[in-house]
Amino acid sequence: MARVQRIEYEGAVYHVTARGNDRRPIFRDDADRERFLRVLGESVEQFEVRLYLFCLMANHIHLVVETPRANLSQFMHRIETAYTVYFNRRHSRSGHVMQGRYGARLVEREAYMLRLSRYVHLNPVFTAAAKKRPPAERIAALREYRWSSYRSYIGKDRPLAFVDYTPVLAAISSEAARRRQAYRRFVESGIEGVDEAFLEAKNASPLCIGSEEFRDRIGALYRRLLDGKPRPEDAAFRRKGTILPAEEILSVVCRRLSVDRDLLLRRRRDSFDRAIASRMLCEHGGLTQRQAAGVLGIGNGACVSAHLRKLSRGLEMDRKLRGQVDGIAAELRRRREDAKS
Repeated sequence: MARVQRIEYEGAVYHVTARGNDRRPIFRDDADRERFLRVLGESVEQFEVRLYLFCLMANHIHLVVETPRANLSQFMHRIETAYTVYFNRRHSRSGHVMQGRYGARLVEREAYMLRLSRYVHLNPVFTAAAKKRPPAERIAALREYRWSSYRSYIGKDRPLAFVDYTPVLAAISSEAARRRQAYRRFVESGIEGVDEAFLEAKNASPLCIGSEEFRDRIGALYRRLLDGKPRPEDAAFRRKGTILPAEEILSVVCRRLSVDRDLLLRRRRDSFDRAIASRMLCEHGGLTQRQAAGVLGIGNGACVSAHLRKLSRGLEMDRKLRGQVDGIAAELRRRREDAKS
């Protein structure tokens, strides 16, 4: 069977899966899982990928990621290589840990990412053994499962610095204070009520998860890729059609934070202003962390990443800060919608 070629473009969202060689376990104990998460977090920062969720199972993994720099292949190569070197050295073995190529299907972000997140997070309670247990026991097991992003999504663990929770939680509720509880209800409802429509969309194409229109567009893009022709369709999937200029984003941020531009660009101790601006430039301006650093004079992408981690911790503890960030994001979303119409 011919190898499916990768489709990569800026802003693409993927459901990534990787299995153990011959379906053997890829984690022998919690130390292995901890190391994999460390490699994952390092790779997210190094390649400026947006990781939205993950789930580690005994012999396979699920990731949902966005690639602002169209670099999924480099990102996954680094993860698989770094983890394989560690695993083989620790367990005195050689050879592949992962089986063949990882799977990567494009996701129609607005329509399907929320439902995909439920599917991924429910994996631990949809094993053959788990499905025999009563629903209440499966819910309890899901909430206690340590090796996915679910616990941090519902507030049972602290947010992970390398996971971006905003798009999924924003899709579940417009009220920030209720998002985690609403997301928990949404996911756990899938234990008894299977989302047949999502599964149908998931199984409809080996290339992508989305509506019929999305599948047609990805199929046309894939055929052009096979033919070796120029791919003007690529641009239709980039965020650039619905992003905002950096100047407009900074204007909104300054007005809502009541700071002038000079003050925003100035380094100030215990201020989240530049972190908020960085986040909005990446999410609503389509910039990479390195590009946002250049706009704000922060230094480099690693510095922006550090700012964003600090902001994530602050948002968990400060209701007023959450309100400010949510208000800015809501206005920018409206502006993007207006720009499309």
